[in-house]
Amino acid sequence: MEARRFTIALFFVFLLSKSYALSSRKDGARSPCKKLVFYFHDIIYNGKNSKNATSAIVGAPAWANKTILAGQNHFGDLVVFDDPITLDNNLHSTPVGRAQGIYLYDKKEIFTAWLGFSFVLNSTEHKGSINFAGADPLMNKTRDISVIGGTGDFFMARGVATLMTDAFEGEVYFRLRVDINLYECW
Repeated sequence: MEARRFTIALFFVFLLSKSYALSSRKDGARSPCKKLVFYFHDIIYNGKNSKNATSAIVGAPAWANKTILAGQNHFGDLVVFDDPITLDNNLHSTPVGRAQGIYLYDKKEIFTAWLGFSFVLNSTEHKGSINFAGADPLMNKTRDISVIGGTGDFFMARGVATLMTDAFEGEVYFRLRVDINLYECW
């Protein structure tokens, strides 16, 4: 009888270990626990639009113009932003929060940046922040960056955000569509 109980217990341990192994697969087969889509609107300070600007150069190489983004690839420019976030692509829609952070143009040969920012949300639907970091090769149609955490409704969130440049007007305005797939939701 004791051997039978031991065999049954061993069988259940085996089933549990198989279940855990299947649930923690690394092959990308997991489904997101939450999907969100937001737009953020960046109005770059150009020396004349201080009342409307939501971003500005705070650091640049010695050879660069400190007011207007430097040259064709913007290498070395550090920009701080506080942009409105909307649920659609209309700049004049009611904001649901702010995108706050930095982007640094970090490569000479290719138009690319490194991003570190948070979506600070304060709407009836979402409260809290979602934090992002990663490389942004701007010439690609879509770019993935990491969701590295969050607060409030997004406490300890993890996932991937796909960025798409939805619109741009020279070196004064651009809009990003951000598709967020969270894989860890608490």
